[in-house]
Amino acid sequence: MDSMKGVLKGDKVIFGGEAVAELYNAQYYGRLKGETLELALVEAAYLLDRERISVDQEGRSLSFRDFFIAASQAQEYFELKYIVYRDLRERGYYVQPSVTDFRVYPRGGKPNVAPSKYFVHVVTERKPMPLQQLISNLQAALNVRKEMVLAIVDEESDITYYGVKFNVLKGGMEPVQLTPVPGSATFLQDRVVIWDTEVSTRLHQDGFYGNPMDDRRLQLSLVEAAYLIMRGKLEVTDYEGRIMTPDDFTAKALQIESSFVGKLKTYTDLRDKGLVAKTGFKFGSDFRVYEKIETIEKIPHSKYLVGYVENDHVYQMQDLSRSIRLANSVRKDMVFAFDRSGIQYFSLGRIKL
Repeated sequence: MDSMKGVLKGDKVIFGGEAVAELYNAQYYGRLKGETLELALVEAAYLLDRERISVDQEGRSLSFRDFFIAASQAQEYFELKYIVYRDLRERGYYVQPSVTDFRVYPRGGKPNVAPSKYFVHVVTERKPMPLQQLISNLQAALNVRKEMVLAIVDEESDITYYGVKFNVLKGGMEPVQLTPVPGSATFLQDRVVIWDTEVSTRLHQDGFYGNPMDDRRLQLSLVEAAYLIMRGKLEVTDYEGRIMTPDDFTAKALQIESSFVGKLKTYTDLRDKGLVAKTGFKFGSDFRVYEKIETIEKIPHSKYLVGYVENDHVYQMQDLSRSIRLANSVRKDMVFAFDRSGIQYFSLGRIKL
């Protein structure tokens, strides 16, 4: 055991001698620094618990308990990182600590032989995560061709793994060919009603817009009406019969719904990409999204739930988990939209490692 004795210095455990060959060359623990080997705290804790190494600090041999307490004081969220590191190692993965918490190699892959597959970020359920941090981490993973994984540790130390990826959404719906009919629609209190039977039928049957009020008239949501006005497909008047411009409509809609602008940007992007977006209220989201609807008599299963978030949005882990679980329970992908030089999308879903 003497040759496998390391010394705790700050947030590293330093080894020399045979440990370099035994731990690094054969088992891929640690990082070489000249003729010495540096183990991260989680690596050292894992090996110490299995009595593969011993660790000294200032001439005193540390028990696992002593080491764990010292490591927890030296590194924020050390306990959580250890829980995830141990779980991945015991699942048979090679794991290397990194600035992203961990680089994880595919099953059968080894460091210095195959490239790592995942960047794993360890998160406590108690700490909120800003959207910008999540996107920055995701972009960093993509820049080096890795998959991003969130490992969320709850208060009972259970781990849930979520895969995070950017999405490119595309559908197969063609734009509705329609010439605006004067006086055909009115903006009421929080929705638009189309009075013209032909316009109502064309919009609903050809584009799955709105919801029929009866067999002659159609109700549109605010985003549906705003989109059709912008695309020159619909003329909407106010109570006094004045034709509403897109700016007029948006200003009034904002008085009703503070998040209207972001939702409209998302809706517009989805429709322009050939997708059909309908309200996702029943699923706790902004939209449920269909790739294509052939006929309204046979509506397919919607594929996505899409929620728009502002750039300064901060995710609460419980809310995030709730959204993903609900989407999975109804066989949909949970997708989030944000505006960065145009609407972009990313999804989160539970994965099994």
